[in-house]
Parts: sequence; C-alpha cells; structure tokens
Amino acid sequence: MIRFSAAMIFLIALSSSFMFAQDSVPKVQVFGGFSWMHTGAGGLTGPTLGIDLHQNPNTLGTGPNFNGWSAEAQYNFDRWIGLVADVSGQYGTPITANARGVAGAPEMSQYSFLAGPVVTYRAKKKITPYVHALFGWDRASMSASTFTGTPTPLTAVANTYTSFAMVGGAGVDYKLMRHFALRLGQVDYFRTTLDLNSLYSGAFPSGTFYRIRTHENNLRLSTGIVLLF
Repeated sequence: MIRFSAAMIFLIALSSSFMFAQDSVPKVQVFGGFSWMHTGAGGLTGPTLGIDLHQNPNTLGTGPNFNGWSAEAQYNFDRWIGLVADVSGQYGTPITANARGVAGAPEMSQYSFLAGPVVTYRAKKKITPYVHALFGWDRASMSASTFTGTPTPLTAVANTYTSFAMVGGAGVDYKLMRHFALRLGQVDYFRTTLDLNSLYSGAFPSGTFYRIRTHENNLRLSTGIVLLF
C-alpha cells in the first residue's frame, strides 16, 4: 500500500511538472530590434568600379556594411518546434565616393520577407537557444543619383531587383520576466540570388560590368526585445 501511494504521488508530481513545463512555453513570440548586415559585393572593388564606370581607380569604392531593423513573429507548436515569419530592412551605400571632392553616391535599401521552421532548446529556465532555416524573397532598390567631382560624368538611375533568398542561423534569448525576453544575439548566413550584374548595369546604363556574381553571400546580426504570449 505504501509503495502504491508513493508511486501515485510520483506520477502526480511528474504529471504536474510536465503540465507546468508545457504551460510555460509561449504559444506566440514577437521580436523586434536592430539588424546589421555585411553584404557581398560580388567581386566589385574600387579598381574594378573604375574600369567598369570609366573612372580613375581610386575614385570609387564599395560599402558593404548596412544598418537596419528586423522583426519576427513565431508560433510554437510545442516546446521544441515552431514556425517563424521574418521581415527585415537594411540601408546603406553600396558604392562609395573615395576621392576627395567626389560626392553623390546612390543609396540602396534591401527588404526581405522570409518564413520557415525553428527548433528551440528549452532545457534552461532563462537561456533559450534556437536554430532556424528561412526561405523567401529579397528586394534590393538603388536610388537615382548624380555624382559630382568625378573625372568623367557619372549618373545612376533608380533600379530594383527581386530575388530568392534563404537564411540559416541561430540565436539565444534571455528571459527577463514572464512576457519579456532579450535577444542576446542572432547570427544568420543570408544568401540571395540577387543578380548584381543586372542591378548595376540597369543603374549605370553607360557602364559595362564584368565578372560580377549572380548571388550575394551576406552575414546578418540582430538583437532586440522578444514579447512572449
């Protein structure tokens, strides 16, 4: 009888613990924060830009570092598996003016719309690491601009290119309280099929570009606040 009672108490405690663990898993998570991306230039350098755009070798350069924002909405099917939708915007100057007196470089914005599965490890009470694989679209837009101070006239027209994108990455959240967590960091390998040759050739009709890759290999870092529901 004593053994039976002890077994019953153990099963009840185990069941209660399991139910509590299930209830403590948020059904929905919403993330928002700062994002930084190191973009792939596709083989472009200052000297190659000088050749392609008929400028002196040291007139122009590349600006691979973009700043922006990132937002995610995640639905958790259980304590391990979920589905996440990711939206982000990045802003920078892919072609920079390096020579003194040169100005008017075009600006670029990149918006991504992605979704995919996420696997979360919830063994710790405060620390929650996860990995995800995302797939979707990336839209890059270059603004119109007119350079000043260049050895030969140089004008860029507005151009937009939409490409398939896929992301593989991981991150860690730290739970501050019941409904709030801090995303300590998220690191993503961000690959697009952005045809840089078409993007730049469309923006600079007077230039002819050679040997530019038809994809981007980017690195994205994100941090911010997570709301738990």
